[in-house]
Amino acid sequence: MPPHDAEIRYPVEDGVSLIEIRLNTVNQLFNSLDPSPFHEKDLDADAEEYIVGAVDDLPIPAPLKLVFLLPSEEIGTPGAGALSEAIHHYFGYALAATRRKLRFAFREGRISLAIGFAFLFACVSLREIALTLGDGTVNQIVAEGLLISGWVAMWRPLHIFLYGWWPMRHLCRVYTKLGEIPVEVRPHASPTEARRRAA
Repeated sequence: MPPHDAEIRYPVEDGVSLIEIRLNTVNQLFNSLDPSPFHEKDLDADAEEYIVGAVDDLPIPAPLKLVFLLPSEEIGTPGAGALSEAIHHYFGYALAATRRKLRFAFREGRISLAIGFAFLFACVSLREIALTLGDGTVNQIVAEGLLISGWVAMWRPLHIFLYGWWPMRHLCRVYTKLGEIPVEVRPHASPTEARRRAA
């Protein structure tokens, strides 16, 4: 498989950027421990990371194609013919799972926001009571502590709504792209063929 390289350059063919992955066998692309039918298998973690990273390197609207380079003896196998279906199925499932996480994050944010506001209101009310009891140092410390505690309680919902959902939303866009990406299988020389040609 291609190395993880921040400076990698993707070849362009007819205006389409190619994400090329060189394999010795089709099964190399998938998790060997997954007993699912071929088109439902999980991708190998390194392969998934590379593919997602490659799409992330390029603008989302840019036309892309996923090209698998296989030895000639692997080209005609059933697995090679099912690569497109397997890729689209895997990233379609990943998209659905990420969307569920995003919906859960917003639901958690709404609940956290309601709890945070209630706690902040309680803290501010108690702070006002503490301040009415006098201007002593202890009262000031308690009052400021309550105010800080109230705003700290707002950190979680504010984080969700301001920052937490962006990475998942971006990942949804990447998975949407991969769920529809054109997939092509092309031959490359196997080690045996390469040695034969060299001889």
